[in-house]
Amino acid sequence: MKKSLGAKTFAMPAPVWVVGTYGENGEPNIMTAAWGGICCSVPPCVAVSLQKPRASYANILAHKAFTINIPSAAHLTETDYVGIISGKNEDKFSAVKLTPVKSDIVDAPYVKEFPLVLECKLLQVVEIGLHTQFIGEIIDVKAEENVLGEKGLPILERVNPFLFSPSEGKYYAVGQFLEQSFSSGSKFKK
Repeated sequence: MKKSLGAKTFAMPAPVWVVGTYGENGEPNIMTAAWGGICCSVPPCVAVSLQKPRASYANILAHKAFTINIPSAAHLTETDYVGIISGKNEDKFSAVKLTPVKSDIVDAPYVKEFPLVLECKLLQVVEIGLHTQFIGEIIDVKAEENVLGEKGLPILERVNPFLFSPSEGKYYAVGQFLEQSFSSGSKFKK
């Protein structure tokens, strides 16, 4: 029997993303966000939800752009830190020794050391409550060559992202391969 837990943010798992933006004086900033996901295929879009007090919130509104940087597990410590400290008070890139790269497509920086980057232009802003959802159209995806497979697309195991469990406040490694999608369920077709 299931037990009611009330209205909670326990959708599992949550992605661990690092949002890249420029501040009011052009300084690069990053913050960790877990409230996000793909929200449209055509045009390709992601949604990330941020609270108003965050520096990245104002940065996205001012520059109409952001990047979603997907860190590998090798950068867990740096990723956690940039989610703890405000960009209003510290140069987070310098603090964790990561390198900002100026996008040539959108007005936002990305993280050189992270294997996968989505460059987004702001498409829509949705006020929800404590968080505001920023919907960004993915203008380009950049990937390190060593994470690409035979078809030239990113391979999850090579990117080696990690996940967040909202109910536990813990990070987890991505698990083992189970089965090809859109395949195993076909046994139920009539």
